[in-house]
Amino acid sequence: MAQQKSKLGYVIAGLLLGIFVAAIDNTIVATAMGTIVSDLGGLDKFVWVTSAYLVTEMAAMPIFGKLSDMYGRKRFFVLGIVLFLAGSILCGMAGSIVELSIYRAIQGIGGGALVPIAFTVMFDVIPPEKRGSMGGLFGAVFGTSSLFGPLLGAYITDYIDWRWIFYINLPIGLIALAFIIFFYHESMEHSKQRIDWWGAATLVGSIVCLMFALELGGQEYAWDSTFILGLFAAAAVLLIVFLIVETKAEEPIISYAMFKNRLFAASTVTGLLYGAAFITFAMYIPIYIQGVTGGTATNSGLILLPMTLGSVAAAQIGGTLAAKTSYRNVMILSAVVFVLGTFLLSTITPDTSKWLLSVYMITAGLGVGFSFSVLGMAAIHGFDMRQRGSANSTMAFVRSLGMTVGLTVFGILQRNLLSGAFGETGGTAGGVSLGDTRELLSPEKRAAIPAEIMDKIVDALSSSISTMFLWALIPAGLSLIAVMNMGNTRLLIPSKAEKEQAVQTRVEMAE
Repeated sequence: MAQQKSKLGYVIAGLLLGIFVAAIDNTIVATAMGTIVSDLGGLDKFVWVTSAYLVTEMAAMPIFGKLSDMYGRKRFFVLGIVLFLAGSILCGMAGSIVELSIYRAIQGIGGGALVPIAFTVMFDVIPPEKRGSMGGLFGAVFGTSSLFGPLLGAYITDYIDWRWIFYINLPIGLIALAFIIFFYHESMEHSKQRIDWWGAATLVGSIVCLMFALELGGQEYAWDSTFILGLFAAAAVLLIVFLIVETKAEEPIISYAMFKNRLFAASTVTGLLYGAAFITFAMYIPIYIQGVTGGTATNSGLILLPMTLGSVAAAQIGGTLAAKTSYRNVMILSAVVFVLGTFLLSTITPDTSKWLLSVYMITAGLGVGFSFSVLGMAAIHGFDMRQRGSANSTMAFVRSLGMTVGLTVFGILQRNLLSGAFGETGGTAGGVSLGDTRELLSPEKRAAIPAEIMDKIVDALSSSISTMFLWALIPAGLSLIAVMNMGNTRLLIPSKAEKEQAVQTRVEMAE
């Protein structure tokens, strides 16, 4: 029994490390992009570096989730780590922005397997009475890594070399790989099914078209250009085809039947809305620190620590509370605090003190932190082992979609607000585009701007960010409505006899 517990500890450690490297890669590159572009060139193509990862990660999530239900978790988790590490090595060796974008796509495919399968494996191997606390730990690692990325990326870029934001994945990933290969012995309870290739192809195509339309629209191409309208049209057509194909598929990638489960449907919608609002905090508070208060890239990363600590604490608390009351009760508390935190952040001005900003961020972090643990457990609740991978990956996919669309939509809003504030100045000062947030964060370029215009920039940038946070109240508020529809389901704690049978089953699986 002691040996079994020891093996389980290694498995959990491997899963946590896999989640860490995959989740942190969503944000670690953001703070290094300026340095990467100055080194590799390709300013007109830098958007592809982020898009390539997000597109392939999102497309891979539901596919790997379904495959793990069909053929086993272990082989696809291992495949995900291998692809992720191979992509990391190639990214560190990239000689151009195009090469880096291609290698990021390989990374994204691997990342699309790691997070959803890790949460599913946790649900498979952890006894029900411990899933609450363990779900809190998994959620805390996910939240910490997502928020810690900008700080780590800024530090590595400032003091080491930007290529190490990719190489740092290697030791962590190799340890995770070893733990899973040698210590994870999974159940063979899997169903042999046909792969829905048409569903996979149309889903990937729709995501690719939508992502590139959102990323390139308003920057590389006008929103009403033929190219952007064509991408939106292609995304819509492929989505419709996907929805039709899924009704006819024997084993669809995303099962409509799952959404008949009230708890799963409400949890998934909540994850979408939380992602759309929360990502704005993680990405734009560092911009506020650099552009409004004049902090460095490292300072802007450090300012996220209060939110990180808040989210970690809430993830642990949420996991514990889920074992004592319904998922809905926990998430109602979460949503109320989340809305409050969003509102407080919408009140920031150039005069807002650091300590007050920290209080606002802790509040927002506490609100969103519950979702990192509770929503994952709620979404998978009630499904058997042959469905959990698909359920969890669908939740992860929808949350990532919400983050991506939210960041794009609110980013467009912020840019328009900022550009509108300088209409009468001609849009430039000292050779700097006043409507371009990235240029306004460069200390060298800011030094060339006259003081009186710099004061106006600070006010306009602060106002554009706080107004964007105010608009983020819409998805935050809607999430409260979604939470209300989760029902009274709670984490099931088995009887003593059921516990003994489950322990015996796990021992047999290990042997």
